[in-house]
Amino acid sequence: MNLLPVSIMFGMLALNVPVAFAIAMAALSFFLFAGGLPINIFVQRLVGATESFPLLAVPFFILAGSIMNHAGITRRLMVLADALVGHWIGGLAQANIILATMMGGLSASANADAAMQAKMLGPEMIRRGYAPGFVAALTACAAVITPIIPPGIGLIIYGFLADVSIGRLFIGGVVPGMMLCGALMIVTAVISRRRGYQPSRPRFVSRAELWSAFTNAIWALTIPLFILIGIRYGIFTPTEAGAMTVLYAALIGFAVHRELKLSDLPSVLTETVLATSTVMLIICSASAFGFYMAWERIPFTVAAGLVELTQNPYLLLLLINVMLIGVGMLIEGTAALILLAPILVPVITKVGIDPVHFGLVMVVNLTIGGVTPPVGTLMYTTCSILNVRLQRFTVEGLPLILALIAVLMLISFFPQLVLFLPDALME
Repeated sequence: MNLLPVSIMFGMLALNVPVAFAIAMAALSFFLFAGGLPINIFVQRLVGATESFPLLAVPFFILAGSIMNHAGITRRLMVLADALVGHWIGGLAQANIILATMMGGLSASANADAAMQAKMLGPEMIRRGYAPGFVAALTACAAVITPIIPPGIGLIIYGFLADVSIGRLFIGGVVPGMMLCGALMIVTAVISRRRGYQPSRPRFVSRAELWSAFTNAIWALTIPLFILIGIRYGIFTPTEAGAMTVLYAALIGFAVHRELKLSDLPSVLTETVLATSTVMLIICSASAFGFYMAWERIPFTVAAGLVELTQNPYLLLLLINVMLIGVGMLIEGTAALILLAPILVPVITKVGIDPVHFGLVMVVNLTIGGVTPPVGTLMYTTCSILNVRLQRFTVEGLPLILALIAVLMLISFFPQLVLFLPDALME
């Protein structure tokens, strides 16, 4: 088995070469040194990876999230979140978590959500006495919820790679997303009580204030329902749902809230192109790398080895979870998902694990990797915006990360937490 490309990839990652280029150069080395394989196959694999109808959903949902941020929808959701939990101990921290959960149905990107909330809530939380390290860690950990609540880019990519229903993945993400939200809120409540973090308001808002906050945010809150109902009843595919969400968001921004201006479109499109190109470059590079893995039969070798090690699905899930946590600490989540899903899906199907269940486990696990050193992208995003040292982030974030891992273990070993909604709604 030729492991030179794998060695090159990890060597380049250790030198901080961008993930997409590290994977592409590793794949290119295989075509250069394997012998007998024309180099044009490498180019064909790079280009061919983009010729996928399901992957069209990625730029659509990114564009929809960017439109919503510029249309004032995020600010309205923040007002609603504060109205719901602002009177709790550590009210602003709890509002941070609620906002991330509501944004899960809008932005589809954990990094975008972490950056947005760090800019919007971070300075105010620090001004009110919250420890900067805690603010950065909470904001990053809350952003883990975003790609789990439908629609999530990670779920779209996994569905494409594993040939699994993206609609079932979307619906299966609802309960794990709510569980992640609840776990973070419990840990935040304990920390806030011990440290004396005060509510952001002295009492619960009046019914009139709550109704006003709700009605102002109602258009944003209907977007996830719009997506799930449309997919459930066959009105549109997940890809078409992305396009419909763009139209829906634009209608809200231009006609309902009237905060989106034509002058905002260049920045909206620029944000979309930059975010989409980052994801698609990794996908293209991983497609060429995937050809190498298939040629060398690496997925089949790994599958056979793991199945020989154990055929107990629970023990196998535990081993895979431990491995993925380690991988997530070293490789960016999207890249790890694209590289490992083709290897691991044949393994789990051999022992009877549902690929929809495993998809949620894998996406949650690798997203948690975004808040762990040394290469956690969510960690670096919030720390750079809030000027927090990584050591403080790690110390403050440990109980929050443990809460996320606890939920990961629950959904791993109790698959019906993921599957009962898709089974009930998609039959």
